[in-house]
Amino acid sequence: MQHPAVPELAHTTARPIHWLATAAALAAVVAASAFLQPDAATAAQTGAGPHSRAAAAAPAPAPAPDPAAVDFPLDCGPVKSVVKKKATGDLDGDGRPETVAVVHCEAGSGTPPDGIYVITRAGTGKPRVVATLVDPQDRQNVSDFAVRDGAVTATLLGYSSPDVPRCCPDRRDKAKWQWKDGTFERSAPAGARGV
Repeated sequence: MQHPAVPELAHTTARPIHWLATAAALAAVVAASAFLQPDAATAAQTGAGPHSRAAAAAPAPAPAPDPAAVDFPLDCGPVKSVVKKKATGDLDGDGRPETVAVVHCEAGSGTPPDGIYVITRAGTGKPRVVATLVDPQDRQNVSDFAVRDGAVTATLLGYSSPDVPRCCPDRRDKAKWQWKDGTFERSAPAGARGV
């Protein structure tokens, strides 16, 4: 039998303390990397041009209005209103985002009807509802809701008659709203209604 030229090394057998030390070192590296993030990327050019000083002095755009700070035109009696879904986008082209919220009254069971409301904020003032796109009195529910390219889209689920059980909507309408001439105009793609 041939003996190795190098004596037995102490680290050739891994003990639990070695694994613990390795795990602690790895956790320290991961934690440190969370604090060392690169600067945010921007598409603006750097330089000392006249426009760069004006851009630096311009205030940051206001955040989209928070639907939690709004009183919705919804009569819920003793229960509160619930924001089911929300989305933001600049709907009127003024450079400030609006929030569109799907809201209904809180219910212990069943499916209460939804309303779709547009919320805006004038300057730094309190957010307020400026438009009702779907009124809860229309007894519809909202699915597939989005704000894209300055438009609000939704699928509205409803009932063809009072005899249809409220658990099972039998109508499906696609709707789209866009800001035109000072109001939200509703349109729907051709053949969007279904039963």
